[in-house]
Amino acid sequence: MSAPTARITCSSLSFSWPDGSRALDGLQLSVGPGRTGLIGLNGAGKSTLLRLMAGELRPTAGRITVTGDIGHLPQNLVLDTGLRVDAALGIAPVRAALHAIEAGDTSEERFAAVGDAWDVEERARATLDGLGLGHIGLDRTVGEMSGGECVLLGLAALLLARPGVLLLDEPTNNLDLYARRRLLAALDAWHGVLVVASHDRELLERVDRIADLRDSAVTWYGGNLTAYEEALAAEQEAAERMVRVAEADVRRQKRELAEAQVKSARRRRYGQKLFEQGSVPKIAASARARSAQESAGKQRLLHTNRLAGARERLDEAVEAVRDDDEIRVELPRTRVHPGQDVLVLQDLELAHGARVRGRYELRGPERVALVGRNGAGKTTLLRTLAGELAPVSGEAVVSVPLRFLPQRLDVLDDGLSVVENVARFAPDATGNHIRARLARFLFKGARADRAAGTLSGGERFRAALAALLLAEPAPRLLLLDEPTNNLDLASVRRLTAALAAYEGALVVAGHDLPFLESLGITRWLLLDGELRETTAEEVRAGF
Repeated sequence: MSAPTARITCSSLSFSWPDGSRALDGLQLSVGPGRTGLIGLNGAGKSTLLRLMAGELRPTAGRITVTGDIGHLPQNLVLDTGLRVDAALGIAPVRAALHAIEAGDTSEERFAAVGDAWDVEERARATLDGLGLGHIGLDRTVGEMSGGECVLLGLAALLLARPGVLLLDEPTNNLDLYARRRLLAALDAWHGVLVVASHDRELLERVDRIADLRDSAVTWYGGNLTAYEEALAAEQEAAERMVRVAEADVRRQKRELAEAQVKSARRRRYGQKLFEQGSVPKIAASARARSAQESAGKQRLLHTNRLAGARERLDEAVEAVRDDDEIRVELPRTRVHPGQDVLVLQDLELAHGARVRGRYELRGPERVALVGRNGAGKTTLLRTLAGELAPVSGEAVVSVPLRFLPQRLDVLDDGLSVVENVARFAPDATGNHIRARLARFLFKGARADRAAGTLSGGERFRAALAALLLAEPAPRLLLLDEPTNNLDLASVRRLTAALAAYEGALVVAGHDLPFLESLGITRWLLLDGELRETTAEEVRAGF
């Protein structure tokens, strides 16, 4: 008898956070074999849904039915730095039993621990090698690995476990180009149920279908991201056309109602005139007045109902047109003049070994893309420039006010509200000024009073960016570490436009080539042991 096909079904699924804010409300969803791309605006509940599916959260109402084992790779994977690689892969007990048997221990519990997994070490090494982690030994610790390598290690553990259902939450965040290609190749070879929440265009182009999560409901689109965007554009064009038709119908119904009221008034005046002139007997005039009144009432009711129907159709048409709010980033007008000193690096040795030999200068409103493999030291360099880390030797001199937005967004205090967090960076700003600024980042009303610890990844980014831009003095040098990691597609477009209009100097560490190229990058710097100039073509080729 064949094994049942893996599937996840959500029935009337609802979930609320402890503070009462509702993330999902009555969601209906069924996902079967194939690759499903889960998309939606920041805060739509994508990560929450995956955590509910994985059993990490309990529904407030409704239920989740799962056929098959589930493997979940969270958006912000945190591994104990002291954990060994074999333990992170989940094979430490089996491996220990294998080594004991090889050493002569033939006890029954050793064989029971191994079971059928006699080739577990070979499979583990092959899986690691397939993800570009062949240099990572099974006895090494997680603390020796970069953040991107830890993500791939988490995926390797899932692939080794061979679950029927694989749930991935923004898996390409923080991965360099080399690691991204390895991950995509692994997913191409995956058979079973795959649900991946992502804003990564390259990844979403490889899915079989798109699930668009919006207002606790999923709309399905067959095909990849390009097919989704084409279908959505056609839908929106038709919806906007229906709005125009409905608006015209409302105007026509209003006009007809007004005309009917004018005709009714004329008839009443004419009847009253005849009565006053004595041209019509009193009984006949009264009968005519009653008849006219009844007819006018029916006409008024008819046209009122038609107008109400037209307005209802207009409301439905307007509802079908998406009006997705996007962050309206207003970067400070802090122009850096050409030739002005911004940053000088001189014979710099970073805390974890990377070097900047000789002298590097940043002058004027240059736009620098900082690229390199995971673990090369890009974040360390940015933290050194921001003054958070001291260099081992050499110097980094910054001549203008700067702001640094770190990859982990740890500038926020989880226990404080969004408003309170921003106030920490701008103690002289009034509460009304802060709330007005936050409204531009989609934190309106009660949303601005939410605790930072309850925010989604994209919401947290918006709050951190608002704090950075509201701080004084305003930055003439922006340091951004993987800024698009947690943003939905609409917010990435808006951030791109905002940064393109920024008049200061910009240093962006990232692996999202379309985003970097859209910023009008003037210099590409590759950090690979040492810092050196490179080109977009070399970066695109994989260093």
